[in-house]
Amino acid sequence: LQGKDSSPESVKIELSSECDLFFHFTHVVDEVGFRIMQQQQKLMIDFVEYPKVLIRMLNNCIKEPHSHLAVFVIQRSGHSRLDFIKNMEYKFVELLTCNFVRSSDALVKQHIAYRYNAVKSRLALMQARLSDVNALVKIKNPSLLLQINRDQEKAKLKSK
Repeated sequence: LQGKDSSPESVKIELSSECDLFFHFTHVVDEVGFRIMQQQQKLMIDFVEYPKVLIRMLNNCIKEPHSHLAVFVIQRSGHSRLDFIKNMEYKFVELLTCNFVRSSDALVKQHIAYRYNAVKSRLALMQARLSDVNALVKIKNPSLLLQINRDQEKAKLKSK
């Protein structure tokens, strides 16, 4: 969301995947683009309400997956859309469609670098915790630490 909550300038959604680092799509809409969406889809909300409606729809898809669906369709051209659909027992009703485009290579690289650095910092934190635990075990029970280290060496030899 760019701008204030009460008067946003634009709304941006980025879709990515934990499984595929290069899967990255972006939806950006300003007030003019929203008016076009509003006319095409016969939406009854204003642009100010759009971010809250998107959040509510995404949360509904998470909380009630049997009745609220989010379907992402990718076309060969790189354009794609996210369709929010409600299952009404006897009929599927399309509530909203958001158009996406494949993100630029620069944005994908930036996203990958961010994720890499996040994992790297998490690893450093875990290594620091492990070091603290090793120091504590060394003080409290040195023979246990020696046994753990021997077991780790055996596991390393077996994996090679």
